[in-house]
Order: sequence, then C-alpha cells, then structure tokens
Amino acid sequence: MKAELDLHLWLDKTLVQRQNQLKTDFLNLFEQLGNSVPNEELTRFFSNSKGKKISKGNQLLGFPYLVLDLIRDFDLDKGCNFRFVSWFGHGLFFCVYLGKQLPQPDQLFIENGFLLGRNDLPWDLAAQVDWIQAGNKTPENQGEARLWIKEIELVGEQANCLQILRDELKKILLANPAE
Repeated sequence: MKAELDLHLWLDKTLVQRQNQLKTDFLNLFEQLGNSVPNEELTRFFSNSKGKKISKGNQLLGFPYLVLDLIRDFDLDKGCNFRFVSWFGHGLFFCVYLGKQLPQPDQLFIENGFLLGRNDLPWDLAAQVDWIQAGNKTPENQGEARLWIKEIELVGEQANCLQILRDELKKILLANPAE
C-alpha cells in the first residue's frame, strides 16, 4: 500500500464523470444491440435460447466491464452462448461458445477472424485474452466444445459502433451451424 493517497485523482470529478458516461454509453450500445435481435432469431440458431442479459462489474483484474449475453445456455456439453464484453482498458470482445455435442462450424469462425479460445475456461475472459495473444488459433481435437473469440475494433459514433456489432453478430446468426 502506498504511503500517500492520490487525493488529486480522488478529487478529479471530470475523470469519474467521463468514465461513468462511457459505461452508460456502452450499456446503451449493448441494450440497442440486444433489442435489435428478436428472440425468434436466437431460437432459430439455438432452440434452447434463454434470451438476453446485460451484466456489469468493476473488478475484472481491476478494470470495469460490461457483458451482453445472447442465448445464455451455459451447459458445457449441449450449451451455446454469444457474449459481447466491453472490458475497460483492454477492448471489446465477441465470444461464441458451442458445447461439445453441437455442430462445430470451425471454418465459419476462422473465415470471420475468430481465434480458438480455451474450452476448459470458457467464461474466464482474462485467461482467454492471454490464450489468444499467445497465438493459439486452430482446433486440435474434433468432438470437443469450442469457445471462439474475436476482438472487435470500434470506430467513432455510437451508430457506427452499433452497426459493426450487428454485422459481426449477423455473420454468425445467419450461418447454418451444421455446415
């Protein structure tokens, strides 16, 4: 622990206001993205879809984060989940989990710039980011669960960011997962 408190940072209202505004902006972005996808579209992709949910926290390795989960079946064998994560200080990630009993359209994800994550820690974003940064990219074994992860670069206005996220989601939702 430091001997002195950083009282200048503590009293910097604009820094706190900017961070809070950005959290609100990402929350609105995720709400708009979730609302733009009808539940019927999610159940067409995965019949056991449980809908959408936004979660938020402040301590993913000391950084705030927001999560938009779509489909939300977390069963490791038969489940499916689409997760968008805005992790402050790190970036925005799109993660797709497919349980081992589901078709694994590896080529679809590879062609769309996804990297294969660690299937043993599907919900640990920090471990996933470390894994993909280490260069692990291609599936080794058939018949196993897959977690695919892609970092998404955002640009400018919220409308542009929303379109980028919609386009990324649509590429996966419109694909036939059995291909």
